[in-house]
Amino acid sequence: MAKSKEIPDKVQKELQAYDPLVQRLLFNRNIQTSVEAEVFLNPDFEKRYDPYLMPDMEKAVVRIFEAVESKEKIVVYTDYDCDGIPGAVIMNDFLKKVGCETFEIYIPHRHNEGYGLNMEAVEKFSKEDVGLLITVDLGITAVSEVAQAEVYGIDVIVTDHHEPPEDLPKAYAIVNPKIGEYPDQMLCGSGVAFKLVEAFLQKYREYYDVPTGWEKWLLDMVGLATLSDMVPLIDENRIFAHFGLMVMKKNKRLGMQKLFSNLRMNPRNLVEEDLTFSVAPRINAASRMAEPINAFELLSATDEVIASEKAKFLTNLNDERKKLVAQYMKKAKSVLKERQKRDVIVIGDTTWQAGVLGLIAGKLSDEHKCPVFVWGGGDGDLKGSCRSDGSANLVELMNGLPEDSLIGYGGHEMAGGFSISKKQVHLFEDKIVSVYEKIKKEVSEVSVTDVDAHLTLREINRETVKSLNMLAPYGVGNPKPIFMFDDVEILSAKDFGKQKNHLEIIFTQDEVNKKAVAFFKTVDDYKLEPGQKRSFIGAVEESFFAGRYEIRLKVIDII
Repeated sequence: MAKSKEIPDKVQKELQAYDPLVQRLLFNRNIQTSVEAEVFLNPDFEKRYDPYLMPDMEKAVVRIFEAVESKEKIVVYTDYDCDGIPGAVIMNDFLKKVGCETFEIYIPHRHNEGYGLNMEAVEKFSKEDVGLLITVDLGITAVSEVAQAEVYGIDVIVTDHHEPPEDLPKAYAIVNPKIGEYPDQMLCGSGVAFKLVEAFLQKYREYYDVPTGWEKWLLDMVGLATLSDMVPLIDENRIFAHFGLMVMKKNKRLGMQKLFSNLRMNPRNLVEEDLTFSVAPRINAASRMAEPINAFELLSATDEVIASEKAKFLTNLNDERKKLVAQYMKKAKSVLKERQKRDVIVIGDTTWQAGVLGLIAGKLSDEHKCPVFVWGGGDGDLKGSCRSDGSANLVELMNGLPEDSLIGYGGHEMAGGFSISKKQVHLFEDKIVSVYEKIKKEVSEVSVTDVDAHLTLREINRETVKSLNMLAPYGVGNPKPIFMFDDVEILSAKDFGKQKNHLEIIFTQDEVNKKAVAFFKTVDDYKLEPGQKRSFIGAVEESFFAGRYEIRLKVIDII
């Protein structure tokens, strides 16, 4: 639906306290009353929901209390991504705060153990006399693993946010916002862990002498996970993202201090994109390229030396990851150049490392506007990742395959993982294309009707930025506003970056010049020449690069 339709008089009257641009942005987000606008623009920490609205919360809290008091061995078992690892830090800080000295954080190895709770780990815990196992960001589908833990006498509290299957694990307690009537079902895994901590402190704060409001210091981790895990930034998630950024700007964590220093980033100027594009990739690099525990040790560090070492290590790992991705992308592009274009791309190499396959799939899907399945090697069976452009639900796609096509698979509409035998991999593209043809749907690209408003270059100023910042943080469910700039002249255009794969343009209009950047685009892609008049769709950004403030434009498309 076009965003540029007229704002009704009734809505304009309701939103009259705000400038016309803010009115337009609110209306485009279906916010039409002064009350809705107030709630959205001024997130209130006290408007969180009662954690006890989640089924089994009471049971989980009491069981943790019993385990802490009786000094039982507790294992917190978390996912290895930038939702699970901040969740591990939340649980670590909380258990230390209530004086628990008998707990361990366990993060499975992405390549050796794979995603989720696994039998080998459960067996290991049984030999170590573990009495309570708490999962974070996983476990909702671990029916047999939870059953085995119970056989060994280990109580399991599953905290997860993923879609519950029909047959739930027979855990001691399951805390999941998607079960029951919890008002915001779209929390991330760390968000659920935070609700568990909130619930515990509601009941036992005075007993453990935990200061009122102490848990707010955990919001930096909740905010990092909420922004990284691509959950909708509305309702309780908006509160978590907003206050999470606020806490992170106070920069109390040693590990984050060192990471910001490595990134030459001033935390006071932190915006959501700094977390999603700079911090999260370094956290994820730990599991993609090495051991995920390194990221946990960075975020939970209380020692300057360890914090510095881990920040440097993860930055170097991320640089290695970038090189690997560039190398694989080069190979993929060269292979695809020689092949006939099909509706679904399946590509891989037995030498490709599994940890970066999702990144390759995402980049190729963005570039080719189709679902992409990328597989990689190692000994035995092949592992793979897939990403969709929105034209097909990946789980539906894989569900539609003949039974012998894949060894295993999982995921959701836009992203997933799979394993496949070497014998089957060369037949896979034909099979997946055949299923795709039956279930594909149309995907509309960004068009003129999708823009939030038409702006001139003169309107790109601090006042406009101030208006835009009122609606931040942006992300899923609250997309960054995009604007149409009509008939602007190109003053200059040049490619930049080590590989000359990014584009910098200086636009001019009515004696106002503005710099714009387009990532992974070149002068040739848009056939640009100085003196041309073009219209473009773009977003407005603040840049603090090298300590210099600048308002710039990010190009989405040039018409």
